[in-house]
Amino acid sequence: MKARLVSLPLMLAATAAAAANGVDVKRGPDRIEFGSCVPSLAAENKSGETIDFLQVDLVVALNNGQERQVSLRSAYRDGVHFPIAPGGKATLNQQLDLERPIGVPCGDIKARRVARTVCELAGGKACASPVSVQP
Repeated sequence: MKARLVSLPLMLAATAAAAANGVDVKRGPDRIEFGSCVPSLAAENKSGETIDFLQVDLVVALNNGQERQVSLRSAYRDGVHFPIAPGGKATLNQQLDLERPIGVPCGDIKARRVARTVCELAGGKACASPVSVQP
């Protein structure tokens, strides 16, 4: 019985430590530009890796039944990089010079879901840490 009681706190501590690792991405503030909603995401790097590039592709469902895909990035893919150090935070933004805006006000978006996530370290190597996204 004592062995079970001792192992329970160890298992709980290991579970908490595993949850603390990785990259947490949550919904950031929306803004309006030229009448179109521009969403953002807030990322927090809780891993031990320095992230060179982070991208989350969202599919937004509109009130009129249509869907649009939006890519939110930590930096330009081929431009100046803004690495996200361990413990660091970053905002993922839509780059309106690279893709078409959603084209509706923020109030016309009824749902958001993640289509794809890209997390890369220097040299294009995939991140080993998990990325969790709550759009």
